[in-house]
Amino acid sequence: MRQSRLFTKTRREAPSDETAKNAQLLVRAGYIHKEMAGVYSYLPLGLRTLNKIIQIIREEMDAVGGQEIIMTALQDKTLWERTDRWDETKVDIWFKMKFAGGGDTGLAITHEEPLTRIMTAHISSYRDLPTMVYQFQNKFRNELRAKSGVMRGKEFMMKDLYSFAKSDEEHEAQYAAVRAAYVRIFERLGLAGRTYPTFASGGVFSDFSEEFQTLSEAGEDTIYVDEKKHIAVNREVLTDEALAKLGIDRATLVEKKAVESGNIFHLGTRFSETLGLSFTDETGAKKPVIMGSYGIGVTRMVGILTEVFADEKGLVWPESVAPFAVHLVSLGKEGDEISKTADTLYDDLTKAGVEVLYDDRDLRAGEKFAESDLLGIPKRVVVGKDAAATGVFEVVTRLNGAVEKVPREQLFS
Repeated sequence: MRQSRLFTKTRREAPSDETAKNAQLLVRAGYIHKEMAGVYSYLPLGLRTLNKIIQIIREEMDAVGGQEIIMTALQDKTLWERTDRWDETKVDIWFKMKFAGGGDTGLAITHEEPLTRIMTAHISSYRDLPTMVYQFQNKFRNELRAKSGVMRGKEFMMKDLYSFAKSDEEHEAQYAAVRAAYVRIFERLGLAGRTYPTFASGGVFSDFSEEFQTLSEAGEDTIYVDEKKHIAVNREVLTDEALAKLGIDRATLVEKKAVESGNIFHLGTRFSETLGLSFTDETGAKKPVIMGSYGIGVTRMVGILTEVFADEKGLVWPESVAPFAVHLVSLGKEGDEISKTADTLYDDLTKAGVEVLYDDRDLRAGEKFAESDLLGIPKRVVVGKDAAATGVFEVVTRLNGAVEKVPREQLFS
C-alpha cells in the first residue's frame, strides 16, 4: 500500500472527548473513527490489525474442533423470555425496538439462547456429540460506562464459542482444550507474560469460572497474582474458603490492576433444560446436553494491545497483529534516485510477500518519522541518499528504537 493512496488521516493532537489512551492513540493514528460514546468504526489500518487478531483466534478455535458460524444480531423476544433474560429488571443492558409490522426485538447481548435453539435441530443422539461452534459477531450492550475507548463499548465484536457434550467428563475435556487454546492465543498476541488465568465467581453454574486477565494500569479489575504459578484470583472470590478450594496460599498473592481479555464458563444444563436441547443416550434414555461458553473480546483486544505496548511516541504493535510488517519511508522527491530506489525496493518486497506500507508522500523527514512512530509498524526502512548510493538501508525497530544498517538482500530474510 502506498501511503499517498491510503484512506486514513493522522492527527497531531488527541481528541478532546477521549480520556482512554487506547482511543486517543487509535483515533490519532487513523485506525478508528469515533461515531459516538462507546461506538467506533474501523478504518483500513485498524481493520487490518483487527483481522489479524481474528485470524489468530480462528486458527486456534479450528485446531480444537470448533466450527465457525454466524448468527443474527436481531433476537426473538419469546426465546429470551423462556430463560428469564428479557426482563429489564434482570438484564438492564438491552437495546430493544419494535418491528414495523408489530412485535418486539432486541440486539444481541450474547448468543446462548439462539444457539441452543439452533442446536435442537442438529443434536438428537449421543452420536451427535461432542461438538463446538463459534462465531465472530458484534454484540450490543447499553453500557453506562463507555469511557474506556474500545475496551468497553456499546457495540463491540466478540468471539464466542459454545461447547456441547453428553457427559461431565466429555465437557471437561472440551473445557481443557479451549483453555489451552486461549493460552496459545495470548502467546501469539505477545501477551503471554502479562495475561493470567484468573479464578472468578462461577455464578449458578459452578463454584468458579475462569477469566483471562491482562495486567494494565488501565484495567477496571483488581486481581491477586501468584507469579510463580502464573495464576490469579479475582477480588470477588478472595476468601479463605475459595483459596483453600483452589489450593492457593494468600501469602503468595500480589495485588495488580488488570483488564479482562477473555473468559470461559461451565454452563451446565441451564439453557439446554430450559430450551429443550436433549439427546438420547446409548440406552435410549433422554438427557439434557451439557454446555460451556468461551468468549474473547476481539475489538477489546485492539485496545488492550494499545494500552500495554504503546509509548510516548504512539502505537507499538506486536509483529503478529501489525497492519504491515514494514514501513518503507522514502526521503526523496518524485523522479530522483532516492525515490527510484524506494519504488524498486517497494515492488520487490511486495513481490516477495512482505507486507509494506510505503510512505511515498512529499513531506519533510521529521514529519514522516513522527507519523511512522505514531502508526507503530514493527520495522521502519529508511531510503535516503546513502541507501540509494550504497544499497545499505537504515532499519529502525519500533519496539525498542534500535537502529541497524542492513544490506538490501537482508531485507528479504
